[in-house]
Amino acid sequence: MMRKTSVILLSAATGAALTLFVTQPRAVFMGSSARAATADTYRQLNLFGDVFERVRSDYVEKPDDTKLIESAISGMLTGLDPHSSYMDAKSFRDMQVQTRGEFGGLGIEVTMEDGLIKVVSPIDDTPASRAGIMANDIITNLDDEAVQGLTLNQAVEKMRGPVNTKIKLKIIRKGQDNPIDVTLVRDNIRVRSVRARVEQDDIAYIRITTFNEQTTEGLKREIGNLSNQIGDKLKGYIIDLRNNPGGLLEEAVTVSDSFLEKGEIVSTRGRNAEETQRRTAHAGDLTKGKPVIVLINGGSASASEIVAGALQDHKRATIVGTRSFGKGSVQTIIPLGSGNGALRLTTARYYTPSGKSIQAKGIVPDIEVLQDVPDELKSRTDTKGEASLRGHLKNDGDEKTGSQSYVPPDAKDDKALKLAGDLLHGIKNSASAAPTPGGDNKAATDKPKAAN
Repeated sequence: MMRKTSVILLSAATGAALTLFVTQPRAVFMGSSARAATADTYRQLNLFGDVFERVRSDYVEKPDDTKLIESAISGMLTGLDPHSSYMDAKSFRDMQVQTRGEFGGLGIEVTMEDGLIKVVSPIDDTPASRAGIMANDIITNLDDEAVQGLTLNQAVEKMRGPVNTKIKLKIIRKGQDNPIDVTLVRDNIRVRSVRARVEQDDIAYIRITTFNEQTTEGLKREIGNLSNQIGDKLKGYIIDLRNNPGGLLEEAVTVSDSFLEKGEIVSTRGRNAEETQRRTAHAGDLTKGKPVIVLINGGSASASEIVAGALQDHKRATIVGTRSFGKGSVQTIIPLGSGNGALRLTTARYYTPSGKSIQAKGIVPDIEVLQDVPDELKSRTDTKGEASLRGHLKNDGDEKTGSQSYVPPDAKDDKALKLAGDLLHGIKNSASAAPTPGGDNKAATDKPKAAN
């Protein structure tokens, strides 16, 4: 029996893969109108064939047939929405490596904006972060070659390469009059997606930078380590998801499950009602009901928003910071056979337990905290968000753009972190109308919406 194997992912930037599942082809019976539509489609495909042959025969230089086909496929997918794309065989292999949390390159999360490469965020302890690459930087040239005209995957491929080799980046940064030239040395990037430390002697601080295959295990390990280290005086947990661009759906589900005893975590809804899937929590809160504060900002996207939305709707955590990015769609990685790469195709929207779609709106924090931004950075501390991306999926109601994404490099200047600590210590805050951290663990009462 024929079967089609797909891989699903969530990410605002270059993505990593996740849960495997199998679908079987459905029998389709067409009426006259469907047959007419199919006939029109085949006429359009004949037009494509005519154009392809004319380019092959008449273009000023002999074109590469493979590149022509790949460019056509890429154009078809990128015309759908900002997160659908074609990956050639090498890009597909690279994505699989990145999903595992280890790859060669610069350590930088990027997206495409107006034909240029925009930095979403540098990964901690990588050549990019050590060289001072910052979120919202625009990369215009790679080794003196303009990135204009390259696809996102092509640009990423150029930034990757053998360890200890150099690459020069030309960067445009708001607030800087002239472009900045930065030379980086490629390294073996091991993405440590979970980092932790003790705050104020009695608070467990855990930062999750991305959602790859190692994230949940890393979270479990750090919860155990900090619990043993702090002991009975542990006041609660701060989970920092700021500037986390997302990653694997399965990891977002299992991370959320780590704090929940029961209830829905997320639902995904495709074009057809029968494609709706609901993911629910299992008994066993790893934090044993301790209060939880989740920090988000304009750079928190996709899988990060699933975690924040699930814990917020269940009143399991207080969400502190600024509105998140607003990427409420799911991408499926569909392999195209040996050596043919894969499609990264948007196949569903996801909804929080209360039935909300955060697409182009984001997660609104229970307590908004704006950071004090240095004067030289004030012109570029907002992330435009999903709603600003050309061709994004629309949502009902008012879409939201612009949210602060600045995180002070020194923890003592971090107002959101300080407020989180105050909340866990029981210090009253006049701005707080939030649910009590570690609340009753019940979901909001809004019923889920019908599938779109």
